[in-house]
Amino acid sequence: MPTCDGIREEYIKCLLRSECVFIKRHSVEECIKNKDLEHLVPEPCQMLRKSLFECKRGLLDMRKRMRGVPNSGLGNKDKIDDSSRWNE
Repeated sequence: MPTCDGIREEYIKCLLRSECVFIKRHSVEECIKNKDLEHLVPEPCQMLRKSLFECKRGLLDMRKRMRGVPNSGLGNKDKIDDSSRWNE
């Protein structure tokens, strides 16, 4: 089952390196929930937040569930090449 663990880990690492947490010493939760601290979170972290949201939404969407969630961190590792089976 696809998960969003890869994106989640990147998002957490990005937040821990952000000015909001690293310099201003706010908690990660404060930086996420407080709109006044949003300007201290860099653009790449905000993009990762949106990607994580899309990934989680994709897990609940039945149409995407069958096809797999794009950018979920799995890539094409699970893809099986069975084309050699037809070349006999």
